[in-house]
Amino acid sequence: MTFDDLLKRAASLGRPGRRAILGITGSPGAGKTTLAERLVRELNGDGPPWVAHVPMDGFHLADVELERLGRRERKGAPDTFDPAGYAALLRRLREEADGETVYAPGFERVLEQPVAGAIPVPPSARLVVTEGNYLLLESGAWARVRPLLDDVWFCEIAERERVRRLVARHEEFGKDHASAVAWVGGTDQRNADLVAATRDRADLVVPDDALPAPYAPRAGMPAARP
Repeated sequence: MTFDDLLKRAASLGRPGRRAILGITGSPGAGKTTLAERLVRELNGDGPPWVAHVPMDGFHLADVELERLGRRERKGAPDTFDPAGYAALLRRLREEADGETVYAPGFERVLEQPVAGAIPVPPSARLVVTEGNYLLLESGAWARVRPLLDDVWFCEIAERERVRRLVARHEEFGKDHASAVAWVGGTDQRNADLVAATRDRADLVVPDDALPAPYAPRAGMPAARP
């Protein structure tokens, strides 16, 4: 399997007359966002965008609500999101009222807070790529998500590299090294174990060697179209 194989599979989901949704999941640090962003860039090319990226992270509960619920120290766990809201957005994206732009929430990494109305999904989008940890979870309102996805891919990389990436990410956004290592070994690892248990429910497991490196435009790669 290569990245080009993934491009072709993603492109085949988009068809005239209906909007498809591709889900990308995997444990924290597995490369979900990198893969989703690269797919969207390559598929859209230089033409009018027909592929949109809507991450699950926009449905994080705000810190003020996590504080109220006593869950601030477990931020990133399944019960620190709004899965019912996420599922409702996916359903709305599938139903797509004619000519209507759908606005999805984003997530501001520096502030670590959701941002309402940050991601426009125009009527021209025939494929939506959504990514997050819990797309295949079967508990509570998370169970509403999988039936709304046309295809779900599970990103899998070597555990040592996954942990290294996570520690580096936490450091990039303000944690000192010791705090980053502690968070990755605690909260993140519990979440990773939960996500790993959903692997067998995916339609495709994407191995490490098919995941893209940091983005670099590839000469001569045409944009795929539905």
